[in-house]
Amino acid sequence: MQGIIAIMFSQVAIKLIGLLYKLYLTNKEGFGDEGNAIYSSGFQIYALLLTLSSIGVPNAISKLVSERVAVGDSRGAHRIFKICFVTFSLIGLGGTLILFFGAKYTANVLLQIPEAELTLIALAPSIFFVSVSSVIRGYFNGREQLKASANSQTMEQLFKAFITIILVETIGIGTGNNTAIMAAGANLATTLATFLGTAYLYGYYKSKRKEVWTDINLSVNYRPQRIKTIIKSILVVSIPITLSALLGALSKNIDAVTVVRGLKTFLTEGEAKLQYGILSGKIDTLVVLPLSFNVAFSIALVPKISAAIAKKDFNTARRRIKNTLLLTAIIGIPCTARNVCIC
Repeated sequence: MQGIIAIMFSQVAIKLIGLLYKLYLTNKEGFGDEGNAIYSSGFQIYALLLTLSSIGVPNAISKLVSERVAVGDSRGAHRIFKICFVTFSLIGLGGTLILFFGAKYTANVLLQIPEAELTLIALAPSIFFVSVSSVIRGYFNGREQLKASANSQTMEQLFKAFITIILVETIGIGTGNNTAIMAAGANLATTLATFLGTAYLYGYYKSKRKEVWTDINLSVNYRPQRIKTIIKSILVVSIPITLSALLGALSKNIDAVTVVRGLKTFLTEGEAKLQYGILSGKIDTLVVLPLSFNVAFSIALVPKISAAIAKKDFNTARRRIKNTLLLTAIIGIPCTARNVCIC
């Protein structure tokens, strides 16, 4: 429960901080619902590519690393980390290039919100940084050092909130509250925050290198695996997670592509953007808040359950799964009732 509580507080803090700076953006003169529409439309395309490149990576790496550590094979666990670091850095770089060079087409043709082009360009480097940080988080989660993930995600969100406010205020003063440029600045804050979060994790890894190499030198049961086998194992675990997350990302992208396009049939383009801004900037922000608890359970329990299975301790694994489902229901059902009452 210590790991779960650390991650849970981190996730709740992240959502609350996100809610606060969203409130700032919504009430910022010249930004408001129209700015939220531009901001969110670009962000959803970014989120889709991010889902494809890295969303299932931390849990997949965590699972494989915890299995190796559980049987005393820290050398094999570190080899998994190194191979994944190179592989997903290249995948993240590919996602960055696709988003950067496809920004104009995506904004003008798919979204039909030309102002979103700058937001897509500003967000493009984040895909690379998140891909790298996902591998480091997965490695330390597998070693059951969950504070690294909790601290990095909380710090990243804090950086994002402060940098967003600073950039949007500065751009607003310099451009006379130009909505499109302020929205791009808000998304540039995401890129800068992910860079700082990645830098923190890399620094944390460097600070733990002595401990890591001590464990490697004490390894037993080292079982060398081919690079192809390790990548295949990662994909077998991460693809189902990615596909489930992809449904949510696709839903948001369908909204981004169709809501403004459909509303323009009945409303002016400006009014259509305002309505999409209300949906993406206000309603969606509140709805996803309870999901932070589920994220905490998945991050904390994957290495625990995987380690139990690796040791053939199936009773412990089953007990942990049952307890997690029970706690999820206890939290989720009241949140569902609350949302229904609010509606």
